[in-house]
Parts: sequence; C-alpha cells; structure tokens
Amino acid sequence: MTKTLLSLGHGYTARALARRLVPQGWTVIGTLRDETQFDELRAAGVTPMLWPLDFETALEGVSHVLSSIRPDADGDPVLRMGRDALASAKGLEWVGYLSTTGVYGDMDGGWVDEETPLDPGGLRGKMRVKAEAEWQAVEGLPLHIFRLAGIYGPGRGPFAKLRKGTARRIIKKNQVFSRAHVADIAQVLEASMVAPDAGRVYNVCDDSPAPPQDILSYAAELLGMDPPPEVAFEEADMSPMARSFYSDSKRVRNDRIKKELGVDLTYPNYRDALKAMLDAEQT
Repeated sequence: MTKTLLSLGHGYTARALARRLVPQGWTVIGTLRDETQFDELRAAGVTPMLWPLDFETALEGVSHVLSSIRPDADGDPVLRMGRDALASAKGLEWVGYLSTTGVYGDMDGGWVDEETPLDPGGLRGKMRVKAEAEWQAVEGLPLHIFRLAGIYGPGRGPFAKLRKGTARRIIKKNQVFSRAHVADIAQVLEASMVAPDAGRVYNVCDDSPAPPQDILSYAAELLGMDPPPEVAFEEADMSPMARSFYSDSKRVRNDRIKKELGVDLTYPNYRDALKAMLDAEQT
C-alpha cells in the first residue's frame, strides 16, 4: 500500500526525512509559504502545496502527518486551522509533532528524560508546552511528540562563521547543550513511522552534550585554524533570541529512541558529525 506523508512546514528537518522516504516510493507533500521554492521541492520528488491550506482537501489519501510549524502567542497554527479535519480524518496511521527540549527548562547542567516535569522559563518554551498539550488533547489522533535538541547538519554548522572570522566562543559557567544531527532526527522519525506507538514522547539528541565553545574549538582544529576568541556571556553582544538559548543548561537522555525504536545513531557525538560534514564539503 502506498504511504503518503503530509509535511506541514516543509523545512530543514522535514526535507531530510523526505530524502529517506521518497526513494522508498513514498508520496511526500510539503507545505510552504513561498511559491518560489516549489521547483526545489519538485526536484527532490516532493509535491509542493501552498500554506495556509484547505485541510479537508489536503488530508485526502494521507496516511502520515508531520508538523514542523512553530506555535505562536495564540497557540498552534496547525490546530487553529485544522483541528477538526485532523480529528475526523480517515486512515491516519501516524502523526508527528516536532517540539523542543526547551520544554524542560533550566536544569543547571543536570540530566533530563521524557518523564522529567516540564518547567520552561522562557516564552518560547512555554508556548511549546502549550502546543504539546493542544496536540495531545485531540482525541483519537495517533500522535507522537519529538523533543528535539539543537539541530545541526549540512549548511548548519560552525565552519562558515569560522571562515568568515565572525565566530565567538561565548563562555558561560556550567553551560552545556545537547544536539541532534538532522540525519539522525530523520532516522528517528522514520523508525517511529515504521513502528507507531500513539501517545509516545521521544527526546532526540546525540550521546555527547557539551559546552558550545568546545564545538567551535574542535571545528577550528579541523580547519587548521586557531580557536575563535573567548567572550564572557555577560559581555557578549547578542540578539535576545541568541541570548535566550543560554538561559537553559541541561543534558538530555536519548535511551528511549534506542531501546524502543532500535535507533543506532549515525552521529553519536559532535566530533564524528563535524568531521563527516567537513569531509562532505571537500568531496
């Protein structure tokens, strides 16, 4: 039976998933706000659809739905427009919602897992907690929530800033982040689609949480450069959004994706990932 994925907000992560599914014969429909990107999607084997859309029509024949669209101050935009259509859709086998590990809040470098109480300090984290609850409240939906750590991968690594000379090592005491390579996020999503478990929540990250300055230092080493200058967090000139990323410090456990979904991470640590990314650039 042909599988069809409706990807709402077909961005960086969803495109990585499509690259796994399309060669297997999946039909992938991706929504975008910008029609100028339609040709790029078609070239990747994805059927483009303009957002916002008519949910009743868009869900016809769809077996899987992935939402990558961020919430706003009024809640989740997808559910605002499509809650009833999603709740009544026939034939849905799997629905995925991409959330963030920001829902756990600041743990002062401590560990969290999927059972850790949600206690975000910032507005973005609070909006995500609200959105997760909205999705969970839709009765009968085969929902799976994926709490993603900091996403990186091709085109989203430290090398460009290092080469431009704009990279800085922001130093904040006890600051540590978890990360997830986009290829491994796509692998987790596919594994869940193959073995659905409605209602389940998964943390998605690698095995090596680390201070942000360590990643920049290693990337510079790979490039044969001196590490960029250190700047104290308190003195750094940063946008409010960039500064907000430093408000939380935690290490995220990923045991569930391994034990329940059988995932074997391609990039279990940032060193393997950065080396592979640089090698790919040079081939």
